[in-house]
Amino acid sequence: MLPTRVAEPVPDLDGGWTVRRAERHLRIGELAGARHECVAGRLMVTPFPPATESIAMAGLASAFVPAAEAAGRHVLGRVALTFSPTCWIQPDVTVLHTLPATDEEERWVPAALCLMAVEFVRRGVRRGPVDRRRHCAGAGIPWFLRVELDRRPERMVAELFRRTEGVGWAVAARAVGRQRLRVRTPFPIDFSPARLLPGTG
Repeated sequence: MLPTRVAEPVPDLDGGWTVRRAERHLRIGELAGARHECVAGRLMVTPFPPATESIAMAGLASAFVPAAEAAGRHVLGRVALTFSPTCWIQPDVTVLHTLPATDEEERWVPAALCLMAVEFVRRGVRRGPVDRRRHCAGAGIPWFLRVELDRRPERMVAELFRRTEGVGWAVAARAVGRQRLRVRTPFPIDFSPARLLPGTG
């Protein structure tokens, strides 16, 4: 898997970014596919993911849809999951228990609507400055799924975390390689991490 650069703060308006400034100054068309997140007013932009990673994200989201919809949940790709006017993240896949009710919520999805956030990471790539799992815990989001990708299928890992008291997480399920991650909650989930990338199943 080709390494990509981790997110770096955008210096212009560093520490002063808000959702309003982002709407005025970010040229969203040029950022299509790139992740732009903000922590304490510091904007972070991450380059486009590798094509194989995009395939894995789309495949997992598609696998979630039937069971999630049957349970009244809603599977989305990357959204601006918003914790405050100066803090938002963009999970790779986002599952909502309630759809946004306004145009504003469509653009800046309140964290209170989120049931589960999904993050894809690549083995061997330095972790970026945005701790998405910590922000989700602090906002009370009950579930977080982390998928570690690797070209060697036996080393791919999926871990589902359930939020505990305070701002902690407990591992609810884990699968490595061709093992299957199977759970009934937050909705029926059944997949093998090794099968998320083409040619690795």
